[in-house]
Order: sequence, then C-alpha cells, then structure tokens
Amino acid sequence: MTVTVGVLALQGDVREHVAALTTEGAHAVPVRRERELDAVDALVIPGGESTTIDKLLRAFDLFEPVQRRLRDGMPAYGSCAGMILLADRVLGGIEGQQTLGGVDVTVRRNAFGRQVDSFETDLTIEGVDDGPLHAVFIRAPWVEEVGPAAEVVGRVESGPAAGRIVAVRQGPVLVTSFHPEVTGDTRVHRLFVEIVRESQG
Repeated sequence: MTVTVGVLALQGDVREHVAALTTEGAHAVPVRRERELDAVDALVIPGGESTTIDKLLRAFDLFEPVQRRLRDGMPAYGSCAGMILLADRVLGGIEGQQTLGGVDVTVRRNAFGRQVDSFETDLTIEGVDDGPLHAVFIRAPWVEEVGPAAEVVGRVESGPAAGRIVAVRQGPVLVTSFHPEVTGDTRVHRLFVEIVRESQG
C-alpha cells in the first residue's frame, strides 16, 4: 500500500526527507499550504530552528490545521526541531514560543549545546532492525521527562551524554533528537512509513 507523506517545507532538510521517504516506498510531497496538508496521510517536521518554524507555521496559516490533524490522529515524525515542535512541553524556549504538541514529553531545546557541540554516535532504536544506526546531532534537544502516554525508544549509549533520551514514540507519532536524513541510512524513515501504513489499517 502506497501512503502519501508530507514534509513540512518551511525550513530545514526537506529534500533529504523526501528522498529518504521515497526510498522507503512512500509518495513524499512538500507541504506549505493547508490544501497540501489535507492531501497527505502523515507529516514529517524536519530539523531547522524551532522558533523560526513556529513563526512560519503561523505566517503560512498552518499552525492550527497541523495541530488539528495531530489531534485527529495523523501520524507524524519530527527530527531535532521537529521533536521540539511535537513535544507537549519545552524548556529553554524563547518567550512566546509554542509547540504543536502530540507527544507527552518535556524537551530541552539546544540541550547538547551550540553548533560546535554537534556530535555523532551509534544508537540502537527500538523498531529499527539490522543493528545500530549512526546518528548525527546538530544543536540537538534531548528529552528531560517522559509522561505515561509516551514510550522511550532510544537513548545515547556512551560518552558524556550516555543515558540521555533521544527517541520517543507515542502511538503514530515518532520523534528523534538526531537527523537520520543526513546519513543515507533510511531505516528510521522505514519505521515511520510502517507506522503510517499501520495507521491506515
């Protein structure tokens, strides 16, 4: 079954997500308008700058339509800034910053530090087969607190950040601190496409 997955095309690695989703058998399309959102089965929110994406969602009159679709059960995947936007609660945000919500977590913005503190490591993610995947963290958030509705599916396994939560799933919504779209490894996108297909019955 082919599913149509939108990639929010306001900022970030849009082309890379579209390419990864296409590799995994989805019909992937950019989303900038409400009518484009209405035509998709699911939505990917890429990395970028969470406060900027928040403002652009409002400028493009997409904030409330996306939030409504999420509340109605639309599957979504957020990487890095996308994780922040899909979190119910954010620490370290700017004044007035809002999130779409959808995952019962508290996320700390820029938790791993500035651009110079970006790093890479291998992770085991629940639901991702064939061994660890190489994860790239760029000014990434981490999850400080997980509510009862959400499930931790990945943590940093070694180094100074060992034990930090970096991947969470709540029903059809998946979030990661890292950027799987930049590595050429499409297994996180494969997992998300499977989630979308499951949601379609």
